[in-house]
Amino acid sequence: MAEKKMTRREFVRDGAMAAVGVAAGLAATKSVSGAETMNRRKILSYNENMEYRRLGKTGLMVSAVCLGGHWKRINVMKQNFDKNRRDVVSRCIDVGINYVDACCLSEFVAYSKALKGQRDKMYLALSHEQQEVRRPEFRTAKKLLESFDSLLKEAGEDYCDLWRITCFEPGGRHTFNTSCELVAALEKAKKQGKARFIGISSHDRRWLKFMIEYFPQIEVILFPYTAKTKVLPKDSLFDAVKKCDVGVFGIKPFASNSLFKGNSAPGSPHATEDDRRARLAIRYILCNPLMTAPIPGLISIPQVDNMAKAVMERRQLDLAEAEELRNAADEMWAKLPPDYQWLKEWEYV
Repeated sequence: MAEKKMTRREFVRDGAMAAVGVAAGLAATKSVSGAETMNRRKILSYNENMEYRRLGKTGLMVSAVCLGGHWKRINVMKQNFDKNRRDVVSRCIDVGINYVDACCLSEFVAYSKALKGQRDKMYLALSHEQQEVRRPEFRTAKKLLESFDSLLKEAGEDYCDLWRITCFEPGGRHTFNTSCELVAALEKAKKQGKARFIGISSHDRRWLKFMIEYFPQIEVILFPYTAKTKVLPKDSLFDAVKKCDVGVFGIKPFASNSLFKGNSAPGSPHATEDDRRARLAIRYILCNPLMTAPIPGLISIPQVDNMAKAVMERRQLDLAEAEELRNAADEMWAKLPPDYQWLKEWEYV
């Protein structure tokens, strides 16, 4: 089948349609199961067994679980890498998962390749963390746009659905001038039709709160949200998320795989328990209506199916399930590797 390409004129049209949805007063926490309140044809890769949530003021309806760009532990899978990514992406589309997040050059190129012939079935986000504001030479709008254009060219893409710049952790290390430059770059890319929507990612709650309140241009943010994370009863980042109508993707839902006992290899003796832990974590995360979607990295078709199963299961954990997840999350916290100890700072948001 020939690949369907979307023109920039169509981007502008679709962006305007999304804006109409926002103006119509869609609630920031609105989700759709069975598409009762929205025409199913407007939901990308709609599947009646998947839940869809509104991505803030973008107006996009994205699946309640999305695909993270990382492919950790893929080395346990003895198969062709390109085929693996193609198979995983295709299975995501089959079960109704309609967003993939790529945060570096290799990921964006890999997922662009995996989506050939089905680019119109999945929202594709990009970041070029190696050439963005974490490095001093990429802290001007001009250099950021050059980096962005080079990434699109490398992947053979004319556009992305979301450009989200990867920022310092903590983001507060950036100067206000850098903040202005990165927002200017995002705005220009959107105006040019190269990025349909724009956002940022960081591991700094206070800085993210400042950014979305000061710069209403920011439509989406990404930050860690695990099975240990709880919403602060006062002065939570989610207060600002709701006020500013910003979409939220949760990264590291499984704490860099520290939640699991096994290594994800086919036939692992821990596979059944690890699948259950993954589903419990996703169900727990989705109990927060202001979380648009967690974005776990998935390395196999069974893992994709397990995430789809999690969405279909009863959302609220019963007492026994809650206790089971607490124990698993305590183990997760205890076995975090040294370079992931910072995740403990995200127990409260």
